[in-house]
Amino acid sequence: MIFDREHECMSRSDLRQLQEERLRALVKRVYDKVPFYRGLFDKSGVSPEQVRGLDDLAHLPFTRKYNLRDEYPFGLFATPMTDVVRIHASSGTTGKPTTVGYTHNDVAMWAEVCARALACAGTTKDDIVQVAYGYGLFTGGLGSHYGAELIGSAVIPISAGNTQRQLMLMQDFGTTVLCCTPSFALYVWDVAQQLHIDVTKFPLRVGVFGAEPWSEGMRQEIERKWNIKACDIYGLSEVIGPGVSCECVQAQSGLHLSEDHFLAEIVDPDTEEVLPEGEWGELVVTTLTKEAFPLIRYRTGDITRLTSEPCICGRTNMRMDRIAGRVDDMLIIRGVNVFPSQVESVLLMSPRVEPHYRMVVSRKGALDNLEVQVEISPDLYQEVTRGILSTDDVSTFTEHETLVGLKQNIQKNIKDIIGINVGVTFKEPGSIERAEGKSERVIDLRKE
Repeated sequence: MIFDREHECMSRSDLRQLQEERLRALVKRVYDKVPFYRGLFDKSGVSPEQVRGLDDLAHLPFTRKYNLRDEYPFGLFATPMTDVVRIHASSGTTGKPTTVGYTHNDVAMWAEVCARALACAGTTKDDIVQVAYGYGLFTGGLGSHYGAELIGSAVIPISAGNTQRQLMLMQDFGTTVLCCTPSFALYVWDVAQQLHIDVTKFPLRVGVFGAEPWSEGMRQEIERKWNIKACDIYGLSEVIGPGVSCECVQAQSGLHLSEDHFLAEIVDPDTEEVLPEGEWGELVVTTLTKEAFPLIRYRTGDITRLTSEPCICGRTNMRMDRIAGRVDDMLIIRGVNVFPSQVESVLLMSPRVEPHYRMVVSRKGALDNLEVQVEISPDLYQEVTRGILSTDDVSTFTEHETLVGLKQNIQKNIKDIIGINVGVTFKEPGSIERAEGKSERVIDLRKE
């Protein structure tokens, strides 16, 4: 299903012309309406008249996360508050959130791009969509909700958490599309196993998962356990919320961007140089049509790459690769850049460990150490603990010869991917804390 064939299947030349028209209008508007951008442009020596097309985009200054906090709460708004009908916010480490405003037109555009995203993942008016993202100041729940309603689907606005209730409603209401974080999908599956519920007998056929990085291995794990198609959706509250891009169910190979609304670039996070198509780097987004809270060259902090190669689904929009990690979440271990998704991809290649893990980084003297803690499967745990009578002895189960071999194999595969030796510790099934929202995969003890 293609929700908006006119814009999702535009020729690249027509799309470029539309983007350039919208970029020129955007630059003039923010210069006239937002004192922050007027000052930023003047300081950079750039005037709106100098921006004629996409080739001039690189001359514009970047907007950074701290700019949003410095202008808290409404300093970056480009419309008067009388035109703002919605305010969302994302939490911040400083205690002050980043606030985002929406006009009526912004809300309508948000619903449209979310409808495109859900349709891209195969959602139709005949579906029952269970939205298990958080509602409220977090944009995930309402964005998915609007998109599903615009398609004509029936929406179950259950929000996050309430895991047993999630399962009950899935079963009783006949949910066919599930929207949540990938880690929560796995958590719900775990709870279903504890309750002896066979989720493969549900009518559920598609999952639209986002709000956190996840690997191809985790996708395969979710699809196998739930017997569904799992598609990646991307967005961030500063830009619009969910709906910036989404995978198509036909190819599941890159997330189609709504390029008529969001202009994407990839830059080197260190040098800020614009990188050519196909290179990995930091995603930078310019919002071409937002009224209340437009952004010029916003550095998202997310690592990905772009391609304009044709897709089998018929859409012509640029595709972005799944997020490999964040610039600020990237670990530097002994001079090597490490993303949790790289480690996850190795762990999920092994059928004898579970997709529940954490990475613990510590420092001994001048040397950084990375320990990967991962749960083994219940079957393997029973196998290696069979015959152990004392609870105290269970703590030594990792010395079992089967686990020694498995550990060596995982360590070798991780080193092949990231280039350094890491420690691997096996944990009992269910011992690593589950999350009902975003999972916290990294514990960096060097910061303590």
